[in-house]
Amino acid sequence: MSRYIATRAIRGANALVTEAEVMLNKALAEKGADTPVSFPNTAYYLPTILGMTGKTIEKIGDLKAVMEYTRGLLHPVPAGRHWTPYLGETLDSGMATLLAAETIEAIRFVYGLQPEPMQGFHLAGGTSFTSPDNGKEASNDGHLNGPIDDIQLRSWGIQLVDGRMPGFAAIVGCAKSNEVAVKIVRELQRRNILTFLSGNVNGRSIIHQLQEEGVELGYDTYTVPFGTDTISAIYALGFATRSALTFGGLKPGMSREILLYNKERVFAFVLALGEVDDLKYAAAAGAINFGFPVIADTVIPEILPTGVTTYEHVVSMPFDAIDGKDDLEKAERLVQKCIEVRGVKVKVSNVDVPVPYGSAFEGEVVRKADLRVEFGGKHSRAFEYLHMAKLDEVTDGKIEVVGHDFSKVEAQGSMDLGIIIKVAGRQMQQDFEPVLERQVHYFVNGASGIQHVGQRDIAWIRISNAAADKGFNLESFGKILHARFHEDFGAIVDKVQVTIVTEPTLHAEWLEKARAAYDFRNKRLADLTDDKVDEFYSCTLCQSFAPNHVCVVSPERLGLCGAYNWLDCKASFSINPTGPNQPIKLGKSVDMKKGYWEGTNDYAKIGSHGVVQEVSMYSIMENPMTACGCFECIVMLIPESNGVMVVSREDTAMTPAGMTFSTLAGIAGGGMQTPGVMGVGKFYLISPKFISSDGGFKRVVWMSSVLKESMAEEFKAVCEREGDPDFMSRIADASVATTVDELLAYLEAHNHPAMAMEPMF
Repeated sequence: MSRYIATRAIRGANALVTEAEVMLNKALAEKGADTPVSFPNTAYYLPTILGMTGKTIEKIGDLKAVMEYTRGLLHPVPAGRHWTPYLGETLDSGMATLLAAETIEAIRFVYGLQPEPMQGFHLAGGTSFTSPDNGKEASNDGHLNGPIDDIQLRSWGIQLVDGRMPGFAAIVGCAKSNEVAVKIVRELQRRNILTFLSGNVNGRSIIHQLQEEGVELGYDTYTVPFGTDTISAIYALGFATRSALTFGGLKPGMSREILLYNKERVFAFVLALGEVDDLKYAAAAGAINFGFPVIADTVIPEILPTGVTTYEHVVSMPFDAIDGKDDLEKAERLVQKCIEVRGVKVKVSNVDVPVPYGSAFEGEVVRKADLRVEFGGKHSRAFEYLHMAKLDEVTDGKIEVVGHDFSKVEAQGSMDLGIIIKVAGRQMQQDFEPVLERQVHYFVNGASGIQHVGQRDIAWIRISNAAADKGFNLESFGKILHARFHEDFGAIVDKVQVTIVTEPTLHAEWLEKARAAYDFRNKRLADLTDDKVDEFYSCTLCQSFAPNHVCVVSPERLGLCGAYNWLDCKASFSINPTGPNQPIKLGKSVDMKKGYWEGTNDYAKIGSHGVVQEVSMYSIMENPMTACGCFECIVMLIPESNGVMVVSREDTAMTPAGMTFSTLAGIAGGGMQTPGVMGVGKFYLISPKFISSDGGFKRVVWMSSVLKESMAEEFKAVCEREGDPDFMSRIADASVATTVDELLAYLEAHNHPAMAMEPMF
């Protein structure tokens, strides 16, 4: 390998470790060894340090041992011919760089993060640091987002495992121009690749470029700015480490396994834009440890043999030397090269609409100030209705708008809208109608500048000024749905016809028809119980991240991610007979109360590769179902209360178990089977089979307030079913109890039935 790369990476690592040591000594002197240190809203302390060394960092003093270990990874800067033509010393230096960078970022949190630049000594990453002056906390002008919080990590989990998000890109530096920066990000978004931004060249960052061009940054658009200094790229590697700990069931300190997990399962790469200095070489060496290749748009030495990475380690693709008619075409080819070198499996939707399209825009929010028109919400009614018809009754590709468009609606105004989709196919079944109808939410949300919330007759759609100015209109909805239903459900859908209705009389007529269909489906699904079918379904989507995780989906128990129910799995199997959802023939019942069948037990052994021997469908105390990390809620036994608490992933508050959701998730995830702890989909809470073997819904003694509020109507129906209409008032939340003592006092004062039920053990 190139002596030049080794020299610069080793030199950059030595410099950063020295700076980290100076910062640590300064913090120890000014703050004290017992000062708490952590990244906010993560259960993994300092994740790269935790994963690579097994050391739990809770106080500044704990970092002393880390820096001693890090210093031991360093090598002298090669001089003359005294260098080794192998990656070993460079990789050691890269890992030392990551540990030092995480130490520096942790100390920054100790001093506080404010928008004012810090004065003091200069960091190699381009930001300065000092202790507070005159009582004013120090800050980090390069810091923007900081570490990805655990709630967001898990909310992205299902997209990572089902392929909608094929990987992530860590971009460091500054593009040739603002236009090139935007093109690179748009090409990554179009491929649904999560993008992390950091670094600068001579003080200018790609983050500045995107902000100047009005590109929306943040979780919602898959484009997250970590900071304008190079060391903030550590958050991307921390994200990778936490993926292995969260979804892979790996333990802190299993450094080799964590690195191999990322090489094999997390498809990421580093794109270095602009001049590459010593620190960037060192950080790149750290990324290579994880199996993440580095692609540069400048002339740098290459490392082409494979080994640590799947394909090439370092690739130089000078921007001005790329074949292309203009800079935008060159930018597209640069992204294509990155994808090729990492082997990212990308699925791009070709949808004929005038705005960028892809899953990266699914969470985009259209705010009032940016709103051109909305359908549904407070001031109008929007509905979506999909129904099947005979093949000769559907004209494929026909898109019809009945009524006025929104051109005459005042800015920020509203109007009624009906989206009626008629499908036909030889393999289409009536049971698939609601499954396909729910996809409208994802399909429409994929358009940039469009916000879609809700479903059925409570849909709420917003079109932004930017999208309308580019030509997005009502017909565009039909083009999206026609293209996506053929692309995603081509095995069962042969024809798709879409009618967009705004004409008042016809809108009212179709709304009535749609509601009659919704009611029929509700009754059909309510009548579909576990004892009325002879097969459940497996779901192995999450095994791409948690290899031994077992998920069994039944009519009365949806998947723990909340995204797949029994009908979804049935449709999935019909669409892809060799896919992730396979029928499990139940066979002979072993224990109906606890939910054991010969078929489910046999699948548990096979599906978990022998790690899990049995799975109880209806118990949290005996052989509960495992989870990868994508669950919507965690159910956990509180022994003193003889009941369970339910914590939503949106809840960051302390629980009576003495742990937040983030910490609890480390116990519930990773494919581990832990009696008394279970990850679930939130709608499983209202199922009659919810931990029915252990006493059912009346065992719930504490619940996140966000669940109480968002599912109030559903829980009201459950309480009536259980014969106690006021039962929800007996369930505590964080507003009244965050400790076991407070919980017990509340339960006694409100006469909670769990206190008198038979012991759960």
